[in-house]
Amino acid sequence: MCAGCPHRGLFYILKKLKLTVSGDIGCYTLSALPPLETLDTCVCMGASVGVAHGMEKAMGHDAMRRTVAVIGDSTFIHSGITGLINTVYNGGTSTVIILDNGITGMTGHQQNPMTGLTLKGKKTKSVDLVKLCQAVGVERVRVVDPFDLEATEKAVREEIAAEEPSVIITRRPCALLKTATFKGQLSINRDKCRNCKACKRIGCPAIMDRGDHMEMNIALCVGCHLCKNLCKFSAMERMGDRI
Repeated sequence: MCAGCPHRGLFYILKKLKLTVSGDIGCYTLSALPPLETLDTCVCMGASVGVAHGMEKAMGHDAMRRTVAVIGDSTFIHSGITGLINTVYNGGTSTVIILDNGITGMTGHQQNPMTGLTLKGKKTKSVDLVKLCQAVGVERVRVVDPFDLEATEKAVREEIAAEEPSVIITRRPCALLKTATFKGQLSINRDKCRNCKACKRIGCPAIMDRGDHMEMNIALCVGCHLCKNLCKFSAMERMGDRI
């Protein structure tokens, strides 16, 4: 996934919690690769919600305490809504995580019914994801920033424990959009770095392992600061802050 990708924080949390993840078609499918390795199923576009519900029916109610479905915002609009309706209708308790990055990222940043613009750039009405999920019968719907790791982990833990269907919307713009904002590029202070390699766990392409030390590729770092939140030794510093 790209440096600054908003999905990286969520998949880091899903791996930390050792959950079974019913995946879908999108750029976030890359989370199946090391080091994140958090996608356990990927069948076809929109299948993640139905697969998670099917797993509950096949494996039993308790299995869903360790299982979530993930699906992108545009993919959910395209073919995920019916799966959610079916889950509610059939008394499922699945937790569905909708990755809202504000665009159709996988196929070239096309507009979709949630962006407020048509494919020709004309202003139109946008779908409200929260209201949509509530309209099909999901009462537990919450929105989190996936770069807020503490809040994201709290949301996931609480929703998988709920005895009813729930939806978590992780909302942050795709890193390639003009609306995406960052805090400034980072460098790694080798005097503070302990080479613990914790920063490598998020799979950011800007972080390079040189064996005896870690190094930031400033040509790739966009300054999302997700790695800075993980470093226990304060080795990640914004460029220009060091004297």
